[in-house]
Amino acid sequence: MALHPKGYDLSLDRIARLLDRLGNPQLNLPPVIHIAGTNGKGSAAAFARALLEAAGYRVHAHTSPHLVNWHERYRLAAEGGGRLVDDALLARTIARVAKANHGETITVFEILTAVTFLLFSEQPADAAIIEVGLGGRFDATNVVAGPAVSLIMPVSLDHEAYLGDRVELIAAEKAGIIKPGCPVVIGSQESEAAQTVMVETAERLGCPVSVYGQDFLAYEENGRMIYQDEHGLMDLPQPRLPGRHQYANAAAAIAAVRAAGFEIGHAAAERAMKEVYWPGRMQRLQKGKLTELAPEGAEIWLDGGHNPGAGLVVAEALVEQEEKQPRSLFLICGMINTKDQTGYFRAFEGMARHVYAVPVSLSDAGVDNTELALRANEAGLSAEPVASVANALMLLRDTWDDSETPPRILIGGSLYLAGAVLAENGTPPA
Repeated sequence: MALHPKGYDLSLDRIARLLDRLGNPQLNLPPVIHIAGTNGKGSAAAFARALLEAAGYRVHAHTSPHLVNWHERYRLAAEGGGRLVDDALLARTIARVAKANHGETITVFEILTAVTFLLFSEQPADAAIIEVGLGGRFDATNVVAGPAVSLIMPVSLDHEAYLGDRVELIAAEKAGIIKPGCPVVIGSQESEAAQTVMVETAERLGCPVSVYGQDFLAYEENGRMIYQDEHGLMDLPQPRLPGRHQYANAAAAIAAVRAAGFEIGHAAAERAMKEVYWPGRMQRLQKGKLTELAPEGAEIWLDGGHNPGAGLVVAEALVEQEEKQPRSLFLICGMINTKDQTGYFRAFEGMARHVYAVPVSLSDAGVDNTELALRANEAGLSAEPVASVANALMLLRDTWDDSETPPRILIGGSLYLAGAVLAENGTPPA
């Protein structure tokens, strides 16, 4: 982090040069499931890994960013399920990449992506799930020439400074991961214009393409998830990841894994829905140092979503919880200055009783908590600045009327905040 820029400098030249010096490990990967999108990439990767492992396949998985430890970005195939890379192997691999780079200008993400390709090419596996960092076309992961499938999850406005200020422009950047003749799966899209861009790109490149809502879909019936595609119906448990949006994410993962040529039967899909795990995204916090500071009996959720699209799906997930058990909703939010803070808060108008705005300690781009409270006010929410998540929880506990049902609390607005909360709570991803 000290040696290399941590911002974005979208280009493939530097990563291609570095990989060439390393012997082009990206050419020696197991079949790759390459995932892009604004929201849902991580959930899709988690579902894909759960599906493949439940079917007996050995799977590598690269995701970003990490929440607490750098190791979270690299899950290596192992018997009985993947394991996060260990310290010694990660250190050796980073040292090899640094040596090959010869101190030349490069970004942190490019270094980390080269590490991904080395690790995944040198450890045996049946599949590699690789999540795009930013965009698609010029993302460092996009040197994968022939993925088994390119999966594009929901696209909406985010990172406009890098990807464009219209959803069609962002969709075109995400569609950059589509390669000639390689299968393409397009997840649920809010924007018809974005979906059209992706479908037209796939057709122009001669790719077999499957689109959510046309070629496959998922819906709820009698408390179960029904998945349907050309192979028929699968009657599955509700996904372990909460929120109705996870049905579409799970469906996209099933479609992608099948399009990549892997056999996924009903029993494996059922097991995957029960066992899928993805921290920091509508994650229920039930124990830990921070949870002990909240009002007794409080229901605490953690989510790293940070744009208006993410705000909407989180709000919908909380509506589902409200239908199961009514509780007053409080938000504890921190955000960074590249995000549409007011747009995020608008998703909770009429739902949240109060917002505690907190600093984001792990990013120098964090919005001042006083300013963030004003952004919440602009969205029609009652809000106040508070020094930390711990302070917000204690303030809520000290002012809570014990005659009321304990509150529902969402801690969110930033993956940086989610990581800090998991670390402080003593419950880092494993």
